[in-house]
Amino acid sequence: MQWRNTPARYGLVSITLHWLAALAVFGLFALGYWMVGLSYYDPWRQTAPDLHKSIGLLLFALMLLRVLWRLFNPTPMALASHGRLTRLASKLGHGVLYLGLFGVMISGYLISTADGRGIEVFGLFSVPATVTDIPRQEDIAGAVHQYLAWGLVILAGLHALAAFKHHFFDRDNTLLRMFGR
Repeated sequence: MQWRNTPARYGLVSITLHWLAALAVFGLFALGYWMVGLSYYDPWRQTAPDLHKSIGLLLFALMLLRVLWRLFNPTPMALASHGRLTRLASKLGHGVLYLGLFGVMISGYLISTADGRGIEVFGLFSVPATVTDIPRQEDIAGAVHQYLAWGLVILAGLHALAAFKHHFFDRDNTLLRMFGR
């Protein structure tokens, strides 16, 4: 398999970035959903949020890399069987997924840095707090983070269902291309 995309298929870099992002999104959602229910005395009460923040910041770096890769390595052309509406829905859906991802990550950063402290990433380095003077920053960013996270997971689920629809009902190569075939 080649590294770069071709007009007909995705390359190894695009495929890897896609699946790593998908795994991180669903993993972070599950971790976030679980950790908000932890009691004060739970041993994971501090560890789970630290893990969530660290993975979230790594996802942010991965998504920046993904956007750069996409700018300099265009995606394959739409399949000939895809009509105008399908192509438009694909572009809009991907755009909303990207915006939602960045919105969730930025709001998470704003929650975590509202008190002026940076975010430790697996104890290796710290990302400084740069925006700390928004009134009720933690509360507002928290609400945005929660709603965007739910919206993102629902939209990602619809994205997966659309890929399955293309594979099982339309019998086209949409899904197979994201597996390098």
